[in-house]
Amino acid sequence: QVQLVESGGGLVQAGGSLRLSCAASGSTSGTYSMGWFRQAPGKERDFVAAFTRIGRSTYYADSVKGRFTISRDNSKNTVYLQMNALRPEDTAVYYCAAARTFYAAPTASRMYDYWGQGTQVTVSS
Repeated sequence: QVQLVESGGGLVQAGGSLRLSCAASGSTSGTYSMGWFRQAPGKERDFVAAFTRIGRSTYYADSVKGRFTISRDNSKNTVYLQMNALRPEDTAVYYCAAARTFYAAPTASRMYDYWGQGTQVTVSS
């Protein structure tokens, strides 16, 4: 089992920045990918960013490329999502996720087995 706890959400003005953190505990060595997803009210959960432990590749949704950066600190078992140039349309609950199966491009929510509780990000115009 893997436990994931997100933090760092909040209210920010458009153009501002936030950094989300995802602290992982448990059997983290058995996971192949870590990702961030988001869900706005009345919408489906969408992929934001991910990386694979094998190959160390990173993936981003087109809507966040150039603005968001996913990174990790292995010593702290923590994954980060640095979000810059935030827009009102980035408003959502952001979820951290971990996958125990290797996928070449882990961009679908169905590929992930463990989820955090989510953290709210609100961007005002």
